[in-house]
Amino acid sequence: MGTPPEEPLEDFEDTDDAAADGTRLDIIATPEDEGLRLDRMLVRHLPDMSRTRLQALLADGRLTREGKPVTGGSARVAAGARFTLTLPAPEPAEPIAQAIPLTIVYEDDDLIVVDKPAGMVVHPAPGNPDGTLVNALLYHCGASLSGIGGVRRPGIVHRLDKETSGLLVVAKNDRTHRALAAQFADHGRTGPLERLYVAFAWGVPEQSRGTVDAPLARHPISRERIAVRPGGRFAITHWERTAIYDDAEGRPVASRIECQLETGRTHQIRVHLGYIGHPLLGDAVYGQGFRTKAGRLAAPARAALESLAGQALHAARLGFEHPTTGQVMRFASPLRPDLARLEATLAGSG
Repeated sequence: MGTPPEEPLEDFEDTDDAAADGTRLDIIATPEDEGLRLDRMLVRHLPDMSRTRLQALLADGRLTREGKPVTGGSARVAAGARFTLTLPAPEPAEPIAQAIPLTIVYEDDDLIVVDKPAGMVVHPAPGNPDGTLVNALLYHCGASLSGIGGVRRPGIVHRLDKETSGLLVVAKNDRTHRALAAQFADHGRTGPLERLYVAFAWGVPEQSRGTVDAPLARHPISRERIAVRPGGRFAITHWERTAIYDDAEGRPVASRIECQLETGRTHQIRVHLGYIGHPLLGDAVYGQGFRTKAGRLAAPARAALESLAGQALHAARLGFEHPTTGQVMRFASPLRPDLARLEATLAGSG
């Protein structure tokens, strides 16, 4: 039985990255275009633009033939017909650009890979209107952002929770955004996509590795939480136990678990590990029933846990195919300092 396709992680609009400078594109219908609908002909000549976006430009009167606007896409095209499409410059981004320090792992004209710190929200929201990764990227990238959906903004392909640290790839233009989104939606079945997270969880799974295949949806009562629920969006997490930690009396109390995501749902790792009885250390939302276990830890580990910035989860490895060059890009991020300290104290070496 095949795996259902994943919905996009970002509700993006497909637009052309050439729209950044408001240029004019001249299009001449070829003999192969004879008899095609106008919108289909435009898609053939402008493969970096979606049909939806082209139809919107037509409706705005941005396509002309011999100086006269063409607003409908259903008309049939004759070979040799000449059209001019005027692309709008991106609208100013609604979030403001802010000079927030970023750890840049890699950057080129098409994309940027960032090592996000714990405590940083990815998108502005009512409770976090600024100080987000998007605000920081608007400032850092500036004019190199050629526009996502007709707006000069960074193209967020995937997200990390506020208190989760680690690697994120962000697109600078629509073409790259669409290509990366397609890779993430494919779950790495036909490409080199890799998303590996390091988690520190309560308890010790009996098996050394396994897979959680459990659908996720909003909690029926607590709307800020996610829960495993029949009829929810399918979600798959592959995990492997890589270390076992003992408490102050030498009894197993916690584990280091590496998780590979096959889907990218909200709070997926946190909920899935909790679902199999091993919630994350430091997770105030999904690990409340395990707080008493902290008293079993040796004093250094207990102190490290108390000073932890959020849940013990880090996006440690990221791999994908570069949409422009075709090169396989792979990046690694070391544990952030508070997680490294937690690991060392759990192992008895800190």
